[in-house]
Amino acid sequence: MFAAIAPHGGIAVEEACSPDEREVAAVTRAGMQELGRRFEAAKPEVVIVATPHNVHISNALGVVVASRVAGKLDGVTPTVELDVATDTELAWRVLASIGGAGLPAAGVSFGSNDPATAVAPMDWGVLIPLWFMGGRRDPPLPIVVVTPARELSASDHVKAGAAIARAAAESPHRIAFIASADHGHAHRASGPYGYHAAAAEYDALVCDLVRSQRLAGLVDITRDLVERAKADSWWQMLMLHGAASRWRGDLISYEAPTYFGMLTAAYSPAAS
Repeated sequence: MFAAIAPHGGIAVEEACSPDEREVAAVTRAGMQELGRRFEAAKPEVVIVATPHNVHISNALGVVVASRVAGKLDGVTPTVELDVATDTELAWRVLASIGGAGLPAAGVSFGSNDPATAVAPMDWGVLIPLWFMGGRRDPPLPIVVVTPARELSASDHVKAGAAIARAAAESPHRIAFIASADHGHAHRASGPYGYHAAAAEYDALVCDLVRSQRLAGLVDITRDLVERAKADSWWQMLMLHGAASRWRGDLISYEAPTYFGMLTAAYSPAAS
């Protein structure tokens, strides 16, 4: 019923910012608040999050099947943390649907040998979008965490998104899909990846594709550009395109206030 591209940089969360950082990423924080309003208006009951910062499985997509996912942002006072139940029935359905599409995928758990009692780590790519969309409900909305596989092709990730949508369609619940995504990470020489003009090139291209309703154009972005830009958004957005290919998108905000770019966009089913 709702989909989004949402950033996961810590500066998107006001509670995670030092006083000196409060003026940084104000545009993005306003965008996240708007995503939260639109999310609530859509009344989802379960949230699927595609994150690039959870488990990395060589040559396979991942679906977290542990009963809960919990975590916090490091070095933040007061604590910014979430503990959220997994919709395990939907998680197993998503895993089966991805495998049924002919794609390599693995169910992932952590700690307890029984997934029904296991609690998997929640990475910042999950926590930060959920901070605005469902994670602070009482109780929090249940989630399903999925991870991309960078070795697989662009078309494989589109196919995975379509498989996720098929699994969602079989659920009795209203479901939201969030592509957790920060974009080029080479906007500043002082950043950990240095400066490369490809970061601005990639981000401008993504903004244009979102703004012009042409997410299908993500498939034509070269891996070389993604690598030079040091982007971690391409794979999750491809999954969103596969899951919501006929939906209408609205680019709410974009900025690169530090070394990485952050974009907020909301998607809803197109009127028939």
